[in-house]
Amino acid sequence: METVVLEANKLRPEIIQRIDALDDESLLVLHRLLLRIERDRLWRELSAEAEEDRRSGKMDRLSDIIREARAELRKG
Repeated sequence: METVVLEANKLRPEIIQRIDALDDESLLVLHRLLLRIERDRLWRELSAEAEEDRRSGKMDRLSDIIREARAELRKG
């Protein structure tokens, strides 16, 4: 089977047509796959932002802030 890569503007209608043709079980599998893809994308973004924060020094006081918050929670 030969794979043909379509341009994004042509790919979207192709994908939608294929989704419309899926049976319920396949649609659920696709949905789980899409959730994993979204989770992985969000994790990469979050990790990149956290690394940027770490390099800029924003995380330097994190352990102190957590300790202070825990102490405040114990008082309350």
